[in-house]
Amino acid sequence: MTAEPGNRGAPKGANRRSQQRGSKTREPTAGRGAPYRGRFAPSPTGPLHFGSLVAAFGSYLDARVAGGEWLLRMEDLDRTREVPGAADGILGTLDAFGFEWDGPVLYQSARTDAYADAIEQLSAAGLVFPCACSRREIAANGARGADGPIYPGTCRRGLAPGRQPRSLRLYTESGPILVRDRIRGELRQDLEHEVGDFVLRRADGIHAYQLAVVIDDAFQGINQVVRGADLLPSTPRQLFLLRVLGLPVPAYAHLPLAVDTAGRKLSKSHSAAPVHRAAALPALLQAWSFLGQEPFPEHPASLVELWIHAISTWDTSRVPEEVARTIDSARPPRIPRPVTKSSR
Repeated sequence: MTAEPGNRGAPKGANRRSQQRGSKTREPTAGRGAPYRGRFAPSPTGPLHFGSLVAAFGSYLDARVAGGEWLLRMEDLDRTREVPGAADGILGTLDAFGFEWDGPVLYQSARTDAYADAIEQLSAAGLVFPCACSRREIAANGARGADGPIYPGTCRRGLAPGRQPRSLRLYTESGPILVRDRIRGELRQDLEHEVGDFVLRRADGIHAYQLAVVIDDAFQGINQVVRGADLLPSTPRQLFLLRVLGLPVPAYAHLPLAVDTAGRKLSKSHSAAPVHRAAALPALLQAWSFLGQEPFPEHPASLVELWIHAISTWDTSRVPEEVARTIDSARPPRIPRPVTKSSR
């Protein structure tokens, strides 16, 4: 759909230069009543698979139907998990599938100063404390919560004698935090009792996802977050961070999570098959069906035809409310054979 992704009508190569790590952009803001501004934020830990395609497809269509912008962000903070070449591979696949993103790609690895500044702001307000607990200790001493072990508050009143700080945590408060989701309705979560004080900077010095995502959404002016339902349980933490940092709160819509026949999330850790660029059309049709949309009246003859119809008929109200839907990751969309004169 475009010769150069993310910069429609730009000279060849212009957008590639703007995608380099560390590129400077003006800091936008998201306000109530502002034009729709959404995003897709993959982690470059492997090639794009069907579960990620669903999130990209749904978020893209939602933005385009609203006449809004769709931005890309590479969540590459944890460089130990990054697969060399994966970021470029994801961008190439999205481009081959016909996605057109707005503006430069933002790389979290270039944003560590912004995360450090946010921690300083929270520390100055007395909201941060050092923690010496390991994951094993928390698992052994904390009750089970909906999203893992609940931090038992071991270090919130100070480190025990002889213990050295490992991570930095945010003090939470008692009382429900309400998430209003366009697809799933309302979610209430009491952070202090259901999650506990959560990590802002890990023991290895890497800033936590919960902190980075809210800082970057505010920086990019994101006011509509459309993503997988696996991130719904962590949304109250993000709302709490937005509140204590005084940042704008976006609207949320969480899409069903694609799982394999064993009920496992389609991810790189479970060897989910990547989507193939040559199979873009069948893969997008499969994602369209997965998202509960009205079947196409006729099989689209091209990607352009698919996108025109999809953008004109996308309906969020048809997206299934179930948290997870099964997709057989062992049988990815068939790669079509090239059409030859003898096969016509």
